[in-house]
Amino acid sequence: MPVIKNGEIVDTPQGEIHTLGSFLETAPNDIEDARAVRLMPDDDPNALEPFLGEIEIIEISFPRYTDGRGYSQAQLLRRRLGYTGELRAVGDVLRDQLLFMVRSGFDAFEIEKPDAAERFAAAVKEMSVFYQPAADGEIGIFARRHA
Repeated sequence: MPVIKNGEIVDTPQGEIHTLGSFLETAPNDIEDARAVRLMPDDDPNALEPFLGEIEIIEISFPRYTDGRGYSQAQLLRRRLGYTGELRAVGDVLRDQLLFMVRSGFDAFEIEKPDAAERFAAAVKEMSVFYQPAADGEIGIFARRHA
């Protein structure tokens, strides 16, 4: 499946993506073998805190577009826990959700339909200025004006 990262379609190496449970079993013994983890909606991102400096990719699963828990997980990872690696949305990711996902801290998206990848990549770039601060680190328009 195509991946959109920072608004561009990229090739990503297919390595092993651990579930939170298998990651927590593997990481303490061999962090080199545990560089990517997938969080399901009911997983607690706080469990990853001791390993965040070593994890390259955290995938957050959206099994249904109506399940918004992944937004909260992304905010927690970026704002409170300071995760700076790749944060990828996977599953039922819709074009209409991309801007909200970017604002929540996602920088990559796995798109299920390869023919839609270019439209998704363009959608990520549609807005460039925002009013309020968010987990993506963008400076709001009012702060820019009064700086």
